[in-house]
This record gives sequence, structure tokens and C-alpha cells, in this order.
Amino acid sequence: MNVYELVLEMKLLERRLTLYEEKYGVLSEDFYAALMAGELSEYDEYDETRADFSRWKGIYEVWLRRGQAHNQLTPPIASDVD
Repeated sequence: MNVYELVLEMKLLERRLTLYEEKYGVLSEDFYAALMAGELSEYDEYDETRADFSRWKGIYEVWLRRGQAHNQLTPPIASDVD
């Protein structure tokens, strides 16, 4: 996958993440941290929420992997650009 394709896919994934963020009122990064810390187990009894959380987690993990791939393919930008 080239940089252009990675950026396109990441933007599409971000749109999907935004739907869950708006539905549940929490940023994906915060959701993922809470989920991985086991702080959302009280929602396991709700089928819709459990399914949403599973999809949200998967989309976020793909987005993270694409971000890592993007970072490997692109050189760092100097922080002190004049």
C-alpha cells in the first residue's frame, strides 16, 4: 500500500470512527483505552452496544496500524521549519 492509499483509507476509517464517537459521546482514543482497561464490561449485557464496541475496536485498531504504516513510509517533518 502506498502513502496515498494509506491516507485515503485512514480518512475513510476516521469517518466511521466519528459515527461511533458521536453516538456514544467519547473520542475513539478514550474509548479504546477504557475498553482495554476493562472499564466497559457493564455494557456487555447489551447486544447492540457489544456489537458496536466490537466493530469500533476493530476499526480503531486498523486505523492505528495504518497510521504506523504511514509513519514508516513518510520521512519525519522538521519541527523547526522557518
